Amino acid sequence: MSESKIKTLAVMTSGGDSPGMNAAIRAVVRQSLSVGLQVKGIFNGYRGMIQSEFCELQAGSVANIIQRGGTILKAGRCPEFLKPEIRAQAADNLRSAQIDALVCIGGDGSFRGAQLLAEEHGVKVVGLPGTIDNDLFGTDYTIGYDTAVNTALDAIDRIRDTAASHDRLFIVEVMGRESGFIAVDVGVAGGAEAVFIPESPITPDQAVEQIKKGMARGKMSSILVAAEGQKPGRAYDLAEAIRKRSGFEAKVCILGHIQRGGSPTARDRILASRLGAAAVDFLLKGQSSVMLGLQWQDVVATSLVDTYSQRKPIPQDLIALSHILAS
Repeated sequence: MSESKIKTLAVMTSGGDSPGMNAAIRAVVRQSLSVGLQVKGIFNGYRGMIQSEFCELQAGSVANIIQRGGTILKAGRCPEFLKPEIRAQAADNLRSAQIDALVCIGGDGSFRGAQLLAEEHGVKVVGLPGTIDNDLFGTDYTIGYDTAVNTALDAIDRIRDTAASHDRLFIVEVMGRESGFIAVDVGVAGGAEAVFIPESPITPDQAVEQIKKGMARGKMSSILVAAEGQKPGRAYDLAEAIRKRSGFEAKVCILGHIQRGGSPTARDRILASRLGAAAVDFLLKGQSSVMLGLQWQDVVATSLVDTYSQRKPIPQDLIALSHILAS
């Protein structure tokens, strides 16, 4: 990429969609236009970059999207981008389109691709954390996380009504392949008897003990929350393990992709808007190969490599609190 002044900036969304991506796109576009830049959208993530799926974006192109979930630019994963020759083609396409810099909205896989473009082809890139898992190092919250937590919590509140009406045990599975942020938050906020997460695993025997403690004080229904882990549908295995150990029959509810969709919360809209506008400013100041995040309400930059090479820990006091409040 040329080291000349940025004149045209591109924005893309990659990986899984998350509520608030549209708000981020809107902020990138309108902030760019306000400082005299041209803006292009890249459709379908890295696949679109490979296939030159570019279009010019104006202020009207992003009208009435801040309240919409998903992403108007589409998203997805692109295994082909692992090949150096494919990345070279993508970089050539950016040059041919006279794109001087890139804002990539996505998660760790998206940032790995962005970092390789920067290292191998000098692409100026800033990442924005668009993932419901909240597992990216360098930011307190990711775009879409708050909405996903509130969606899951609303479901748990509804399930609890049925659980109480029928004196039943429910296991609610939430997203989180390698991260238990959603599970812990909805477990604490939803009053779960036990929370199963990768970072601090508890056994089915421990969960049974928690259920029995509740029964001893007259509680006849229980909610357990489980992060999906490496296997979506893991909650069925937990239900069977609990049945074998205690005889308790557990109903399973897998929330799945319902957590990805829906109108973003105010917090996600504001976070996405702040980070989207800041991405333009950081690029104009010469910052590149960084992700922007929010730490203690301040917008901060973290190297893209750090976002996926360092582990973001769940606050231990929150895990401890989930156990205490379930006692």
